[in-house]
Amino acid sequence: MVLSMTGYGRNEMSIENMTVAVEIRSVNHRFLDISLKMPRSFMVMEERIKKAIKSYFHRGRIEVFISLEGEGSVQRDLIVDWDLMDQYIHSLKQTKERYQLEGDIPMEVVTQMDSLFSIQEKEYVDEDVHETIYKALDQACQQVISMRKVEGEQLGEDLLKRMDFIQKTVEKLGNRRNIVIIEYQERIQKRIAEHLQEEQLPNQETKLYQDIALLAEKGDITEEVIRLQSHAEQFLETIKQQGAVGRKLDFILQEMHRETNTIGSKSNDVQISELIVLLKSEIERVKEQIQNVE
Repeated sequence: MVLSMTGYGRNEMSIENMTVAVEIRSVNHRFLDISLKMPRSFMVMEERIKKAIKSYFHRGRIEVFISLEGEGSVQRDLIVDWDLMDQYIHSLKQTKERYQLEGDIPMEVVTQMDSLFSIQEKEYVDEDVHETIYKALDQACQQVISMRKVEGEQLGEDLLKRMDFIQKTVEKLGNRRNIVIIEYQERIQKRIAEHLQEEQLPNQETKLYQDIALLAEKGDITEEVIRLQSHAEQFLETIKQQGAVGRKLDFILQEMHRETNTIGSKSNDVQISELIVLLKSEIERVKEQIQNVE
């Protein structure tokens, strides 16, 4: 059963007077790409979080958002740049003396200077909060997997239908090949008969048969048809396997596309050319779908 790479999961857990929220979004990506967005104080958990995610997912871009809300979740500290303030006060006193100004320096002059004050936030976390985050992460991952399975079932059904169409088209190619050989032989026999009615030297007749054999060999698509049938069977076997099969399926489709191109370049038959157009079009559609398979 194939798994889609698209999924979503969210879980919230409460601990004391705080709420931990974990949100996960999964989208298509050629490899496994993990993006974490969380408070700076949680960075110590980064490696363990990534390890947990890797145990669930093998392919796709996984975006993880972790937040902590509630009383006690954030502490704020007022930071004062005392060195800079000393310079301000000293300059204000110099200004007052230089211009003989009277009165005290208003507090508003100092408090309105944004460069002197800053508020620094730091999140309060402990081991219990960490464990709560891991539990919420685990449940969010389970939700993503469930969604991936549901979409994967629908995707798998579509892929089976398309591969069935491809197999039937390849079968038509094989049947048409036999007819083309017969038609080719009839044309050759007709040309030979026409040549033999004319005055021909023995060596000219021999060369004619050599040219016929060479053309017949160049136009033979038997091996390509057999390989296409084999690739289609490998595709169906792979799609039933568990785990990440997307890359293997993509490789099989590349081989099918290559064999199809070879047949198209070999054959001069109109009906085979039409079948090749249908085949290439369907292989491309399957290839697009495979980009969403883990």
